[in-house]
Formats: sequence, C-alpha cells, structure tokens
Amino acid sequence: MTAGAETHCPYCALQCAMTLLPKLPGAPADDPRLTVEGRAFPTNRGGLCKKGWTSSTLLDSADRVMQPLIRDAEGELQPATWDDALDLIAETLRSVRTQHGADANGVFGGGGLTNEKAYQLGKFARIALGTSRIDYNGRFCMSSAAAASNRAFGADRGLPFPLTDLDAAHTVLLLGSNVAETMPPFLSHIEGARAAGGLIVVDPRRSSTARLTDDDQGIHLAPAPGTDLQLLLGLTHIVIAERLHDAGYIRDRTAGFAELRRSVAGWWPERVQQVTGVPVVLLRQVARRLGSGRPTYILTGRGVEQHVNGTDTATAAINLALILGLPGKPDSGYGTLTGQGNGQGGREHGQKSDQLPGYRKITDPEARAHVAGVWGVHPDDLPGPGLPAVQLLASIGEPGGIRTLLVHGSNLSVSAPNAGGVRERLRSLDLLVVCDFFLSETAQLADVVLPVTQWAEEEGTMTSLEGRVIRRRKAIDPPAGARSELWIMAELARRLEAPGRFDLDPADVFDELARASAGGIADYSGLSHALLDEGTPAYWPYPAGSGGTPRPFERRFAHSDGLARIVAVSVARPSEPAATGGELTLITGRLLEHYQSGAQTRRVPELMDARPRLEATLHPATAADRGLADGDDIELSNGRGVVRARVTTTTGIRPDTVFLPFHYPDDHSANLLTSDATDPISSMPEFKTAVVRLRAMSVAAP
Repeated sequence: MTAGAETHCPYCALQCAMTLLPKLPGAPADDPRLTVEGRAFPTNRGGLCKKGWTSSTLLDSADRVMQPLIRDAEGELQPATWDDALDLIAETLRSVRTQHGADANGVFGGGGLTNEKAYQLGKFARIALGTSRIDYNGRFCMSSAAAASNRAFGADRGLPFPLTDLDAAHTVLLLGSNVAETMPPFLSHIEGARAAGGLIVVDPRRSSTARLTDDDQGIHLAPAPGTDLQLLLGLTHIVIAERLHDAGYIRDRTAGFAELRRSVAGWWPERVQQVTGVPVVLLRQVARRLGSGRPTYILTGRGVEQHVNGTDTATAAINLALILGLPGKPDSGYGTLTGQGNGQGGREHGQKSDQLPGYRKITDPEARAHVAGVWGVHPDDLPGPGLPAVQLLASIGEPGGIRTLLVHGSNLSVSAPNAGGVRERLRSLDLLVVCDFFLSETAQLADVVLPVTQWAEEEGTMTSLEGRVIRRRKAIDPPAGARSELWIMAELARRLEAPGRFDLDPADVFDELARASAGGIADYSGLSHALLDEGTPAYWPYPAGSGGTPRPFERRFAHSDGLARIVAVSVARPSEPAATGGELTLITGRLLEHYQSGAQTRRVPELMDARPRLEATLHPATAADRGLADGDDIELSNGRGVVRARVTTTTGIRPDTVFLPFHYPDDHSANLLTSDATDPISSMPEFKTAVVRLRAMSVAAP
C-alpha cells in the first residue's frame, strides 16, 4: 500500500483533489482501509461533497465482484476462471464476425473511464474487432454541448478557461445546472457573483442552486419545461434591441450576426413571457445585467441540453455570449459544465462513434492515416463512422444490427432513455459482456461479467471539466480476482490475433495516446505521466514543446479563419405533444447524495440512508388536486413504462411539473418514462421532459 496517494475523486468532472491515507493502527475493524482527506487544488480548494468524502467505502464493499461470472444453461451466473471467460468471449466474437460481419459486434464505453482506457477501447473496437459499432454514455451527457461548441468555436472544451477565472465574475448566468447538489465545491467560484447580486439561475424548479439567488444575491428564472430555447432567443432579442451587444467584437471575431438579428426579431419580450412564463420585467433585468460590460460568464448544463433541440439550445446560449462579446475575453466567457468524471477526456480519444484520438473525425483521410500509422495498420483497415448510442442500442435484434455488446463503465439498464425497451433488447443479444466492479443492473443481465479495478486501484489520467489533464494514482492493490480493462483488452486482442500493440502499463498507453492525438484538436502530444507527476498544470491542447493552453480562444477561435460562427436557430416542434388535462410534465435530475445510475452511491450506507428511495416532487396544489399528501405512494406512467415513487411536496416546483431523480433501479427508474427521440445533430435523447400521468397507490404507513 502506498501512503498518502495524491489522486482525485472518482465521481464528477470537477475532479476534486484528495489524498488517500491508509487506515491507522487501532482504528475500528469496520472502518474503510483508506481514509479520504481533502487536498488543496484550484477546483475544490480542499473541499469535497458527501460523495467524495465517502468514496473509499466502495473499495471494501461486500457487493464487490471478485471473479468472472458466466451464465449457465439454467440462466444463473456462476463463478468461472479468467481463461474460460475470455475464451468464451473471444470465440463468440469471432464466430459472430464470421457469420454476420464485423459490425455485428458492438462496444459501449463510459465517461468515467480513464483516458488510457477510453483510448484503448476505441483502438480495440476498430482494429481487434474491426467494428464501427462503438459509442459511449457521454452521448447521453455532453453530446449536444459538444456539437454546439464545435460548430460555433471549432473546438469542444467544456470550460475554455480555468475554473478560477469565475472568481472575479460580476455576473454568472447558469442555465440547467444544479451545481449546489451535483458539484458543491464549485460554489466557491461563484461567491463573487453572488455578493454582487449577479447569480442568475434558470431552472423550472427552485433547486438548491436557485435558492442561492435569495436575499438579493441574484435572480431565479423558472421557465416552463422545454422552453429554454425560447427564453434565450428572447434575451438575445432584448440585447440587440436595446443595443447592449458588443458591435466591435461581433465585427472582429464572429460571422453570422445579420442572420441572427433577423431570426430573433419575432421573439419580443411579451411573446417570450407568454411561452415561458418568465415575466417581461425579469427578462429585461437579466438582459441588461448581462450587457453591463462587467465580467460576465454564461454556463450551461444538462438541463438545457438533454432535449431533442439540445444542440440548438446550447447554440442559442453561445450566440448570446458571442453578441455580448464574452468568449475569449480575459474576464468573461462561455462554458458548459461537463458531468461525468472523465466526460471531457472520454469524448476526445476514440470511443465516440465518429471520432479518432485527438478529437479527429473518423471520416478525415489525414486523420485516418495518422492514427493508422500509430496503430501499425493500413488506413483502409479502419472502419468508418458507426452508430450513436441510442441508434446502436436500437439496432439490437434488427437486420444488420449488433448481436454482441461489450459494456465498459456504463449501467445502460438504468441510464438509457426508454430503459424498459433497452432492457428487453439487451436480453436478446447473443452475448452481453459487462466489465464492472459491482453486479450492476446491467451486469445482472449479462452472459459474462468481468470484475475490474476501481479508481484507487489503478494508475491513469483524467481530463477535468476545464480541460486540465490530471493524474489518477493507485493507493491500494485490487482484489486478486479483479483485472484492469487494459489487461482484458490485451488478452482478448491476443486471442483474436489482432494487429497492433495493446500495452498493459497505463503510462505506455498514454504515450501512445499522445502520439495518436498529435496535431488533433485535443492534442496531448506534449504530455506524459512523468510531466503530470511534476504537478505541471496541463490544459489541452498541449502540443509537444508547448506549455499548454488554459484559454484557447484568447486570440482566435479554432475555425480556419479564426472567427466564431453565430448560427441562427429556430424553435421546432417538440418530440411529443404537451401535457394536457390531468397530465404533468416530468423533469429529471440529480440528488446531492447519488451519482448517475446510483450503481456506486446506492452501495454507500451513509448516502443510501440519506436518500433511500425514489421520491416524486410535486407542488402542494398539484398533490391536493389529486388527493395526495407527503409520503403517499404513486405510480407515474406513460406509453413507455410505469414508475413507482413516494410523494414529497414543495412550493419550489411548478404546479404543472413533477420531478424525479434518475439514480434508482428497477421500477423506480425515471428513465422508464423518458423518450429515446434524439436531437438530429448530436443524437442526444430527450431526457429532461416527458408527459406522464399519476395514479395513487396505497398510503404509506406513518
């Protein structure tokens, strides 16, 4: 065991720094083997949230999968040897490829994988399996924000500035993110804006973050669910109409303003009020605050992006920032708050269906030639673009669809939209392999479960929400039966007689990643584990010989002419009709105590005791109209599924809305109700709004 391993939290993209210390002699036997201590770092300044403080508990969990499992003829998962499990997987993959083609084998990655594992997974899919059918759960998280940033700026880096730049902000407009619960240490960076009365929070709920605007510390806008785009178009209209825009910046640094001006002409304040419910006086107040010329930031989160118009909504936020002259300024900017731990790095190095390492397009001949050269294969041997996540899963059981699926770092049966349909399709696969450290809800459906190492048992790198590459360090040895996914991929590649090298040492894999990324948008070629171990702040792009790029848009944007693109967007028809009669609009989100599908946090007693069950949040008037009270059990349903929950009421939610967190399994999974309709640009599913009906169940015992 290494004493005092300096590493980072295994949860969100804030990647709070921590030190893992061995248990002291004489400590209670049931204490975790490692103690978490906060560590000074620019993003968290020594602070952690509940999840971070309790993260080491999982290393000793009794639920840990300790050896491979194979489903027997009776349908039960039984212990097996590694050789038997890997031989079965390789034999099936080879047979399916021979009978149905390379694209019949699929791979599904995760935004929590280290850069090394995400990179190796993309390489494994394309040269060991020869398949184009790879995507990852970041498609459910960051794809709309990424698509919007790419077309506006020519590059997608969540925060194109260090997080500490926010400290001096006079105004922060935060759209669709409940940071007070999802990443509490972030709040220290917006204290200046709050003190100046400039925190503006857009959320249909009076969330914990929205309540930070109380006592004249800001403004809370509560638009009707699904109307964020109209709100942003209205704010843009006011900024232009009242000449609050930065004409010099627009002239020198952007293209497309004239079309934008025409496109927002019809979104006058009174119309926006009618559509969104936000009063005209607040719309004007916010627009004038944003256009004050003081240090201002616009930040978006999943609440405005996880929609079928998510790319256009994120684009509208970028347009507003551009006409205000914010991106690239030393004291202002636009950014999007990455969610998963390696949501940034995870989408840069090849596990997306259309990308190669370095954020290169897989259709670009030069990119293919460069990466193929690093991998030691011919460019023509690389497959083309595959299917994004929702379409990949929908292809199961269809002609030409995937027949096998290897899942790494994702719990699809809880986290995917229209989860009931996904569960049925997963059951129909010829082979489902899940790499996990717990028997997650998806692993429970698998034909083979492979036990893998946890965060504190491995070396590697992550890339935080601000584009900073950081080191994950090993603090403790894994259980004897667990293996690194790098080892698993190498063993399968050997059995499949794949070309190329599949290294086991994360430092060696990173060095290859650096070479493969050289010259790409996300260039890591100047980085190595050794350099990162020196504590060097490492913001990509970090070409060889450079010192990194903490603020990539200071002088020019990443388009060839250096200009940002203002892309006019319009309001399209929603994916399903609005709620009518007794129906309600479902909105989904996160809780302070839980993370993603809850596969980890639901195994931490302290967190589970705080939030043990799914609660549906209703307005008291809405509950009373239906004869419901706090503690009553209800069913929420639509054509996709039925969810059971317990009622809790608050005046901090709109009467036409019901809120569910998405961390719970089985018939408590909010994603049984969400739609798998997708954004036409990003393929992001419609997670944030759905129409549901409520039905009272039995009244809970007092």
